[in-house]
Amino acid sequence: MGFSDDLRSGAADIWAKEQTHPFVKGIGDGSLPLEKFRHYMRQDYVFLIDFCRVISLAVTKTPNVDDMGWFARLLHETLNTEMALHVSFCGDFGVSEEELRTTVASPTTRAYTRHMLQTAFAGSAVDIAAVILPCSWGYCEIGQDLKRQGSPENAPLYGRWIETYASQEFAELAEWLRGYIDRTAAECSPVEQARMEQAFLISSRYEYMFWDAAYRLEAWPV
Repeated sequence: MGFSDDLRSGAADIWAKEQTHPFVKGIGDGSLPLEKFRHYMRQDYVFLIDFCRVISLAVTKTPNVDDMGWFARLLHETLNTEMALHVSFCGDFGVSEEELRTTVASPTTRAYTRHMLQTAFAGSAVDIAAVILPCSWGYCEIGQDLKRQGSPENAPLYGRWIETYASQEFAELAEWLRGYIDRTAAECSPVEQARMEQAFLISSRYEYMFWDAAYRLEAWPV
């Protein structure tokens, strides 16, 4: 058991609610209305842009060259590979790249990304790893769980989404983040560890809220 397992254990109830949210279950069985998924994909595009900014700060704050390389790889995979797939995938759902670029962050998306950016600017590289881990590890768990249940035959595009996040490549990046946190946290003070726990817990809450906001088609009320 490493420190990342302790983080996961402390947020177990939140993660359980996330993985059984109607949005996630609707992807798994193919019943999720396309309107809700399109809303999610647009907001996820906005989210990924700031997610990349957060990772880039980890590259600059990591003293170890090998770790810099891993964060740089995560940045490359997110900024170039995942973003390109995201744009292409949105096209299959009838969402143009222009629509993505003009999407306004919903209240939840904005709050979540500001939480990550604030942590990244004020904290260390391991704080950044802790604040982004619920996204990376959480999507990996969801993708693998849904794949074990079987891709929905009535919704092949949802099946493609599941395959993306159940992939070995995606799992390797989440596993590296966990390993980085485990070995780095061992040298951190109790105060630093508590700060990581708080960052992880808040991100876990926002992960649930992000699914829920998409399910509700959240928009600014005024």
